[in-house]
Amino acid sequence: MSSSSSSSSSAEVEHLRSLPAIRERCARVFTLAQQGQLDYFDYVADNEAQAVAYCQKIIERDFGRNVASIPPHGRWRHFDAMGLPRVTTLLAQFHAQTPSVPPIEAARRLVDLFVVSVLLDAGAGPRWVYEELKTGLRIARSEGLAVASLDMFENGVFARNEEEGGDGVREKCEAQALARLTPELLSISLQVDPASNPMDGLEGRAGLLARLGNVVSTDAHGYFAGPQAGIPGPAKRPGFLVDYLLGHASTQKNATGQVQVQVPVLWKALIEGLAPVWPTEGRTVLDGVVMGDVWKCEALEKHGGFQGQEALVPFHKLTQWLCYSIMEPMEQTLGWKFVGGEHQTGLPEYRNGGLLIDTGVLVPKPSVQAASSAPVSALPTLTPSHPAVVEWRACTVILLDRIAAALRKSMGLADEDLNLKQVLEAATWKGGREIAREKRPETGGPPINIDSDGTIF
Repeated sequence: MSSSSSSSSSAEVEHLRSLPAIRERCARVFTLAQQGQLDYFDYVADNEAQAVAYCQKIIERDFGRNVASIPPHGRWRHFDAMGLPRVTTLLAQFHAQTPSVPPIEAARRLVDLFVVSVLLDAGAGPRWVYEELKTGLRIARSEGLAVASLDMFENGVFARNEEEGGDGVREKCEAQALARLTPELLSISLQVDPASNPMDGLEGRAGLLARLGNVVSTDAHGYFAGPQAGIPGPAKRPGFLVDYLLGHASTQKNATGQVQVQVPVLWKALIEGLAPVWPTEGRTVLDGVVMGDVWKCEALEKHGGFQGQEALVPFHKLTQWLCYSIMEPMEQTLGWKFVGGEHQTGLPEYRNGGLLIDTGVLVPKPSVQAASSAPVSALPTLTPSHPAVVEWRACTVILLDRIAAALRKSMGLADEDLNLKQVLEAATWKGGREIAREKRPETGGPPINIDSDGTIF
């Protein structure tokens, strides 16, 4: 597509921000994998059955044949770390207040919490751990970050104080309070100590939350306007997305009176509304627009015949994780049903991708180690923009579809009996973490380390 035409470039920007583009571009890369034409990985089709069997064993261990009880992949699971129903407890507290918090406001508050928590949810690194003060539990990684963010939420860290015009409600996230967050403030709440409890990507996380505050306050597209006109910028909240979705022309009631919300409408609000939150340095720019989690795949140019914009591969991993995560609290509190989500994909991150390397489906070529910033004796370490990581992530998206289909076939299930969100939750993400512990018990980390700033993974 020619970059000389601004309209065609703008169309390409819109396309690369869309959900269908993710699978479409990743499929191009996977076709090269099938042809043995990737620069950094060999695809071993014979080992796919091994990965499927590993996943099926985990599903049957944890759920037996009761696959209907598998919850969707989302941030809610992490809040409930160690089997404690923290989100349900929070909702019960809202209900018990006098007067009780109405369902629409409960939904706003949970979306507030989930948005902020997802932005905090990049890999924390192998050494960081959070001690939950209420229980004394020590919780690491994604679950630790979730529980920490819930504690911060309940303590009013993300709400305006009275001098700033706050109304005394602590359990919400307001633009002004988010915008003033610093790495120093975050490190205290997250119990970070550079020597004894270090965390990867702390600066990146603080930057994301501060920019979120500014984006919500400015509200250039009206996604965060809220339940009534005239709410000032400092008081605007991520949770006001609930009101935007409720009022959208495409939101309809079905024959039984259930509110049906279109996933593409939520997706556009997230991918467009939150675009300024993501860093600009080192990111792909197209027609003057910073594209976020979109990267050039060199193999597509060298071996696939795709040039320029056609060799770009979108992943939008954190936005997809956010989309999956905030649908659930709206469904649970309001009884909504999200429809039209067939273009959502599996998440191209290091647990799902690590499973594929650790089961031998994707085999790193010597070029991966050669490209690493780590010593030869160590696991390879690469940046998110490295073409090896782009190949790995693109193949992961397509292979997750293939694993899901193979699991359904092996277990005699229809698509609706075991959806992709359930496969991510009960099989591939969990499987990637478990096999990493088996193969690298000292860290439990992935087979390739990603040198992340906390804004992609």
